[in-house]
Parts: sequence; structure tokens; C-alpha cells
Amino acid sequence: MNDMKTTSGKPVCVWLVEDNATFASAVQRVVGGLEGMACPESFRAVEEAFAAMEKGGCPDVILLDVQLPGMDGITALSTLKKLAPKAQIIILTVFDDADKIFRAVCAGASGYILKSSGSGQIGEAIRQAVDGGAPMTPEVARKVLDSFSRLAPDSGGGDYNLTTRECDILRLMADGLLKKEIADNLGISVHTVSTHIQRVYEKLHVNTNTGAVAKALRERLI
Repeated sequence: MNDMKTTSGKPVCVWLVEDNATFASAVQRVVGGLEGMACPESFRAVEEAFAAMEKGGCPDVILLDVQLPGMDGITALSTLKKLAPKAQIIILTVFDDADKIFRAVCAGASGYILKSSGSGQIGEAIRQAVDGGAPMTPEVARKVLDSFSRLAPDSGGGDYNLTTRECDILRLMADGLLKKEIADNLGISVHTVSTHIQRVYEKLHVNTNTGAVAKALRERLI
């Protein structure tokens, strides 16, 4: 794994919300052992994570289980996004049913991977999320696309004034490409890609890659 650092030069800070103590300990050990990453906090419930954030805690990435004591992970997504708007939230769960995956993606999850994924996949998912990607196992990604394809276009789908370049970037995002891969594909800089993506977010009124792709597919924009 390449050395991961935030723009401040600090290791990527990962928080874990997981009520299974054995699994939580294993994930903390794996993430903490990856170069450029640290997992200093693990919480049994999202309410504990809320409290830590309200005291000033600010992770770069949150690994979030779905079934938790108290509020469930998917319901908690909106509050987590408000308390830590810059954090990338990856669902890490045993559930692979289409309904939960679809709800999580639409609620703003940056990615969705299964607990059965190996330690390498968890580390790679964190790296992809930090780089602006939407990490999902192939099986999960297939279910997401199947769910979107079954939806009728929203009756309120309007003209968002997306440019040709922005539509091109949205298509590549839907294909799962990272910012650098999009830049290489289109022959432009990563900075330019980031600027286009930010404009796409503003025009579509979303704040994540998965949210942008979900809306684009739902309203047949690409």
C-alpha cells in the first residue's frame, strides 16, 4: 500500500463504529498497521461517535456498521455527515441485501464493503475513499446498479445545465474510476477533475460521488 497522508501531512485518521468487540479489535489492528493510517477510536454505538464529534473529534474516514445498539448505521448517516461533513463514511457490514445497500448509498455513504472482505480490501477501500472514489466490492456495485436501473426517472428531473465535460466525468465516476484515472482518461489534470466534480456536486445538490452517480442514473442524466 502506498504511503497515505492527509494534505496536512498527518496519517489518515480512521474511526470505527462497531459493536462486536472482537471484530472491532481486529479492524483497528489491521488499519493501524497500514502505512500512513491510524485508527485511534472505536465506538460501540453511533451515539458515542456523535458525542466525540461534538467535543471536537474529526476523523478523515469512518468505518460504520449497519446493525448497532441504539440508532442503526444507515439512519445515522445524515447526522454523521452534519457533524463531520468532510469525513468519508464507508459502510462495513455483513448485510449485502440490495435494500440496505441502496439506502446507504442514497443517504450519502462514500462506499459499502462487506466484513468478509480481507484486510487488504478494507485498506484499499479507505485509500479509494480518501482519493475521492466510491469503494464497493464487485457484488455490491452490481446490486447498486441493478437497483438504479429498475427505477423510473424522477418526474421532477430537470435541466441541471451540466456541461459535456461534466457529463463525461459523471460517466467515468459511474464506472468506478478514481480522480487520477479520470484525469488520465480525459487528458486533464487531477486538479481540473476535482474542480469539475465540485461543480457537479453544486449543480446536482449532492455532496458525495455516490450521491452524484445515484442522481445521474436515477434521472437518466448519463
